[in-house]
Amino acid sequence: MASLSLDHFLTEIRACTICESSLDAGVRPVLQVSENAKILIVGQAPGRRVHLSGIPFDDPSGDRLRKWMGIDKDTFYDASKVNIVPMGFCYPGTGKSGDFPPRKECAPQWRGPLMDKLSSVELTLVIGQYAIQWHLGSTRKKTLTETVKAWQEYWPDHVVLPHPSPRNNIWLKKNEWFEDAILPALKKRISELL
Repeated sequence: MASLSLDHFLTEIRACTICESSLDAGVRPVLQVSENAKILIVGQAPGRRVHLSGIPFDDPSGDRLRKWMGIDKDTFYDASKVNIVPMGFCYPGTGKSGDFPPRKECAPQWRGPLMDKLSSVELTLVIGQYAIQWHLGSTRKKTLTETVKAWQEYWPDHVVLPHPSPRNNIWLKKNEWFEDAILPALKKRISELL
């Protein structure tokens, strides 16, 4: 896999059926990748709406994320500027308390070799516990809130964000420092990279 061009590698990812039997909605890997993009967004896995459209962050979470980043849709969906690579490429389905976690098979199969091909990335936006575990490893804190608060420890290469879902409105209200301290620095860094 390491010797494949990025285009050939993406063809293999998009043809993946490794967890097909566990996906009620079927297989549909959703990601946006270019060798030239300096920004990488790492989320959990596509939701139902994204699964249907095939467009990453094509939902209210995406609207909020773009606002946090200070960019418009055209810039966000320009693969030469922004990579979007979730921890699981396919919609995992929904349980009683929300979407299931990303499938366990996806990251071990694809993530390492794909990250090796994205050598232009200078800033990774890490969203959610599975992304935090993979990208920050033992440097992460005990909780998401503690990890987000420690943002300067990972800066300027990484920034940890809470999920931009409307379901996180309570977290955002309790942690107003997030928008005051982190978002201005994030917007400035993104502007510099673009």
